[in-house]
Amino acid sequence: MFSKFSKKFLFIFVLFFVFPFSSNSLFAQDDDEIINIDSSLVILNATITNSKDKPEFNLTKSQFELFEDGKKQEIAVFETQKTPYAVIILIDTSGSMEQRVSLARSAAINFLDGIRPDDNVAIYNFDSEIKLVQKFSNLRDLFPQAFDLKASGWTVLNDAVYEAAKELDKRKEKRRAIIVLSDGADTKSGRSSSKALKAALDANATIYTVDMSGIDTGGKSRMQNQGILKKFANRTGGRFISTPGGLEMRETFKNIVEELGSQYTLGYYPTNTKKDGKWRKIELNIPEKKLNIRTREGYEAPKN
Repeated sequence: MFSKFSKKFLFIFVLFFVFPFSSNSLFAQDDDEIINIDSSLVILNATITNSKDKPEFNLTKSQFELFEDGKKQEIAVFETQKTPYAVIILIDTSGSMEQRVSLARSAAINFLDGIRPDDNVAIYNFDSEIKLVQKFSNLRDLFPQAFDLKASGWTVLNDAVYEAAKELDKRKEKRRAIIVLSDGADTKSGRSSSKALKAALDANATIYTVDMSGIDTGGKSRMQNQGILKKFANRTGGRFISTPGGLEMRETFKNIVEELGSQYTLGYYPTNTKKDGKWRKIELNIPEKKLNIRTREGYEAPKN
């Protein structure tokens, strides 16, 4: 949380440097430089893979084509693989996760094992409440309190994603991600999944969702829960992973770490400057090559 001094400093910064452009703010360009979010710059992080699902390296700006609602846009920001990332891992510890909290903890350990010195990861657990387990750091070890997590209470999945997005929006890293380890059964959130998704898109956060449902969970309920997890992942350019275990889980998190470290970061100033609150569809292409591209599907324009 910010101290009173930090809040005061942030207010002064926003008043003098951001206000002339607008009311929100995005982080871009140099790692230590904050660019105003509402200078209308739209940032997207793209995962580019080949036919073997391996990252495609050494692509250049000229190879990309970027469209918004079918109209070509000029790429103003282009950065390659070395950019650090900030990640929040959300561990579902609600009552429905009773047999799988230890598996979720193992997943977090696998992820931390692959981060780079400049990457930062924080861990929260959520049940009826959202609690900080491990603050942002580049440590590869879990704090002791992570081993005391127990399953109980309701599930505030949407609230957890929303709050994670708000925390990431404060970070200077241009690449941001939320990893959700949950069975997807929200039972108590005060916010809808749509509001949580909007917060993630506004923060330029990619969401990776891991379905932690038990093997005995089935039918309509499981399909609905997976639908929410898939929506979070697909709309933000992330990935949905079905219930993992053992070697499969380790490989999955190795791939996520590799993916975050090999993304391309692009930015553009939309030719459509209307502040009408409408959805803007984004399409990213590499015409010369047959590659798989994953990035966020779009964003909601600001509204006067």
